Amino acid sequence: MISGMEIERKFLVVSEDYREAAYDQNRIVQGFLNTDPDRTVRVRIKEEKGYITIKGRTDQGGTSRMEWEYLIDINDARGLLQLCGDTLVDKTRYLVKSGKHVFEVDEFLDLNNGLVVAEVELKSPEEKIIRPPWLGKEVTGDPKYYNAQLSKIPYLQWNL
Repeated sequence: MISGMEIERKFLVVSEDYREAAYDQNRIVQGFLNTDPDRTVRVRIKEEKGYITIKGRTDQGGTSRMEWEYLIDINDARGLLQLCGDTLVDKTRYLVKSGKHVFEVDEFLDLNNGLVVAEVELKSPEEKIIRPPWLGKEVTGDPKYYNAQLSKIPYLQWNL
């Protein structure tokens, strides 16, 4: 179980150089039972393990919010994902170390294909990071890059 405050920054990715630097990767399929910004509820399957996560509203700066995550039975996760309908978010996540931090680089698939975003979790919003050369524009706090929002308005529909 993870509980407490989630503090993270989010960036667009400008090249595929992170792939060579990655020390791990896995496939993630997730759906949202609730996308209300005050109480987002996510179901996820990662490495044949199920998770349910509840997140509170993001602070004004876009970096911090309350988060609770629990491991759940894989069959329960599969059943809950069916409740999410056709709004699932499918992605491959790469883990890349940079200094003392680990960037989670998400390559989105299906209706979000073409979008690549990197997140880094911090101990405080002011914590300094070493920016890898493949890191582009910061999009921290921009709701359209939240996975819950991508489940409603996928990347491939942004320019329609």
